[in-house]
Order: sequence, then structure tokens, then C-alpha cells
Amino acid sequence: MVSVTSVAIMTDATGWHTRQLQAALRARGCVGRCVDLADCRIDTTAAWHGLVIPGFGRALPDAVLVRGIAGGSFEQVTKRLGVLHALRDLGVPVYNDARAIERSVDKSATSLLLHAAGIATPPAWTTESLAQAQRIAVREGAAGHALVLKPLFGSQGKGLQRVGQVGGVHHALPAIDSVYGSLAYLQRFVPALTSPGFDWRVLVVGERAVAAMRRVSAHWVHNVAQGARCEPAELTEALVHLAEKAARALGLDYAGIDLMPAGTLDDIQVIEVNGVAAWQGLQRVTGFNIAAAIVADLLDRRLAQAPVSDAARGERAPSRAMRRA
Repeated sequence: MVSVTSVAIMTDATGWHTRQLQAALRARGCVGRCVDLADCRIDTTAAWHGLVIPGFGRALPDAVLVRGIAGGSFEQVTKRLGVLHALRDLGVPVYNDARAIERSVDKSATSLLLHAAGIATPPAWTTESLAQAQRIAVREGAAGHALVLKPLFGSQGKGLQRVGQVGGVHHALPAIDSVYGSLAYLQRFVPALTSPGFDWRVLVVGERAVAAMRRVSAHWVHNVAQGARCEPAELTEALVHLAEKAARALGLDYAGIDLMPAGTLDDIQVIEVNGVAAWQGLQRVTGFNIAAAIVADLLDRRLAQAPVSDAARGERAPSRAMRRA
């Protein structure tokens, strides 16, 4: 077991999840400090490593657990992810690291990586041309398919619209203005097989599926934030296989994988992959402490595998990783 003094919990909002993580860290003899990436900065005069992480002085955390990253301008988000990249290059284990978050937060990258890995997932299109997106919606509608227009960086089921053939009526694509960043990400709609409909949320920790639930709703959007109710679900072999494979495809330490039956209950597709997954709803129907499982994987797997870095030794020189870059 690796002894850890201090873990930075990167979050833009403290609450239930951060309290759960801090309690789990305390139970392991560690300290969890909540830090907003917006408050972190680069200052090459402040310390040899060039970073300022609030609450850590001139030092670096022993590990970083990413719970949330605030939205912002392209420049602001680039800086925040840059801090995570730098921490990883300095030898600090980052859980999930910036590369994995970039893959999962960008729905087009997620679809591309799932497709490349041969994982069952609905067809998807991303284009900056409204005319091209409209042609895709018309073509799919003619084949009897609805599409879901999603914000590329959206979460919690916000901003979703069905377009194309919906209930026998063609729904035209709206203007892809500021709400969608002048870009259309379209995913073929998977209709529910039951009424009310449902999807599965499977939590993967350390590349292993550990818990599952059904999110049930009369609405076609099944997010808990949009009113879906949580029910316990069996971790079947099919769910485990797809969820674990999806997490590996995106390089995620922990992930919430959303899946739906498509055509039959045995034909399952991965709809979305969440690299900064919430688990409050899942915890209500799960018999073990999820935060404790996440912390255990961080301490016992990631830190146990991490080489002792120059940052951990407090050396006032660039780390080996930074020298290799």
C-alpha cells in the first residue's frame, strides 16, 4: 500500500461528491483538498516546476483526482487542461488525465474512438456545415431514422434535440448557433424498446465494471438530471464487456458508460462515455461505497505503479518526463 499525504480533488463545485471523496481519502490516512482548475496558474518564477496549485504552496500534490472542470472560453479551458497535462508530465498521477478527459468530453472524438475499437455504437456525424448537416438529417429521415443533435461538450442531457424522422414527421435541423458552437454533432437515435424507456449506466473503475443501474424515464432523454429514476441492474457479461472495452478505448481510469438496447435486449450499443462521471444516483442503488472504490484504485493501482518522480522528491530541476518532452 502506498502512503499518500495529499490529493488535489480538481472540481469547480464542492458538494456531495467531493465530501464522499474526502471522507474516503481520510479513511486511508490521506488529505483531499478541493482545488478549482480555474484558480491554478502557470508561474515560472514561483517554483522550479512552474505551477501554482492553491493550497500546496511551492509543492505539488502527491496525486490529482479530477472531479470537475468548469466551462469557459477556448483559452481558459486550454489553460486548465494544460495544468493537468503538466502535472502528468511532472510525474504526478492524474486520475483521469487530461488526454482521457479530452477524448471523453468531445463527443465526436468518443464516437470516432469507439468506432475504431469496433465497439457497437450508433452512427455519428460531425460537421461545421449547416447545409451538410441538413442533408444528413434528410437522408437519415428518408431511411426512417431520427437523429439526436447534441452539444459537442454537453452533459446531463442538456441541449438535446431530435431531428429527422420523428414519429412520422420530419423535424428540420435548427440553426447551429452559439448553443451548438456553430457545429453539428449528430448521432442516430436509438428508440426505447419498452414504455417507459431506459438505458444502463455502468461504472468502470480501474478498467473493471463495478456497478450498474437502469435509468428509467417516460421521456426519451434518460439522464438522472432530467428526471429519470434509478433502478438496480445486474452487471451482465454483455454490459461488462462493452463498458470495460469503451473505457479502455478512451484511456479512462474511471468512467460512466451509457448503453442502450438497440433492436433487442441482446443488441446493446454504447451511447456515451463520461470521463467525469457523477455517481450519486448510482450510489443509491449500489451496496458498496463508490467513492471508496475510486480512491482505492487511485492509491493502490495508479500510485503503486507510478515511478518516484523528481517532483515527489522535491528536486529543483526539470523532471525526467519534462526533459524527454
